[in-house]
Amino acid sequence: MKTFKLVSFDIIEEKNDDITQRRIKLIDGLIINREDDHGRWVMEAFTDRSYKELFEQYLTSEEELMVQVKITKQSNQPATFLVQAIDVNLIGDNMNVIFKGTIIDRQRDQIEKTLKLLIDEGFQGEELLEEFKRRGENNK
Repeated sequence: MKTFKLVSFDIIEEKNDDITQRRIKLIDGLIINREDDHGRWVMEAFTDRSYKELFEQYLTSEEELMVQVKITKQSNQPATFLVQAIDVNLIGDNMNVIFKGTIIDRQRDQIEKTLKLLIDEGFQGEELLEEFKRRGENNK
């Protein structure tokens, strides 16, 4: 297992086909790569108690959340995870929330979305390959 400092934590929410990020102000946090066969990670977000209702809602619904975090330092690229809240603990005026989940390979996800779109648009065979390359170059 490898443990890292969690320096930012945003919840990605989708409402009415609109995607928003909700920044959770951290007091402290850590993230552990369990390095198991399922690619699971554990996160602990230590934050203000004002988020209690929000996280208890996720805890009781057992709903998976998409979160975007920065690990070790603010200048690092964000990593996206699909997580589930598994515990909330009140600590004085603060609280910690424990999550378990897996990292999302956004590049692969984007490739799959592009391919699906091209197929839905009727591209196939060599034409599909050429259009995929063309669109890939335009997105660089």
